[in-house]
Amino acid sequence: MESNFNFIYPVIFIFGLCFGSFLNVIVYRLPKNISITNPPSRCPSCNHRLGVVELLPVVGYFIIRGRCLNCNVRISPRYPVIELATGALFVAVFYKFGPTMEFLLYLVLLYLLFAITQIDLVKRIVPNKLVSAGLIAGFILYLPQIISYIAPVTPLLVAERPITDALAGFLLGGGVMLVIMIVSRGGMGAGDVKLMAMIGLFVGLRGTALVMLLGFFFGALVGVAYIVLRRLTRKDALPFAPYLSLAAVVEVLWGEQLWNLYINFY
Repeated sequence: MESNFNFIYPVIFIFGLCFGSFLNVIVYRLPKNISITNPPSRCPSCNHRLGVVELLPVVGYFIIRGRCLNCNVRISPRYPVIELATGALFVAVFYKFGPTMEFLLYLVLLYLLFAITQIDLVKRIVPNKLVSAGLIAGFILYLPQIISYIAPVTPLLVAERPITDALAGFLLGGGVMLVIMIVSRGGMGAGDVKLMAMIGLFVGLRGTALVMLLGFFFGALVGVAYIVLRRLTRKDALPFAPYLSLAAVVEVLWGEQLWNLYINFY
């Protein structure tokens, strides 16, 4: 079994690279309200349609030496970096959960959060389309568990987390953030409320509490650092999605260990 898994890791990584390439498309097109499927990928400078070699994740970037083959404009190294990071993300989640429904659930969550983080950092928005996609995907992936209550379902397709826990996380995440948004009178955006509700659906009640706690901690830490460095003032707002996303990564990969550490400490 172990040898089979060792063979699977490179395959998972390659899939991750390909999805990373598509992630670049999402991040570039979605804020511009351009279809993510049509037209085919083109150079944003000269509108040259990219060929097979240019579309190869990571490898293609180095083959064309980081420049458009038509107009020779430099292509940002951010593209292969995102592809490599997505490949590493795929491998990390598979290493943690193996071929289970949890692998698919958490991969969908972190993939969407990766895209949302990049968009929020640049555009200061949390795209409703990506949040909606996450909520729809989450409920679909929990469907086999719901069906299993009335009919036999292959255990591999059934998530371990009860749907009741997922719904509790959804309500807690969205509810707490909604209260904060109301109390802060706009200090918290509606996009962050919907984002936390989506995260809660995937990580459940306990995971939601940890994500919010870590998210606020990471945000406060970076905010203080920026203020000390005089990069912003106390009245300036920071995009919050990146910190919730980072907290969600910690919860998915190390949440159980942190919880056990907390229990043993007390």
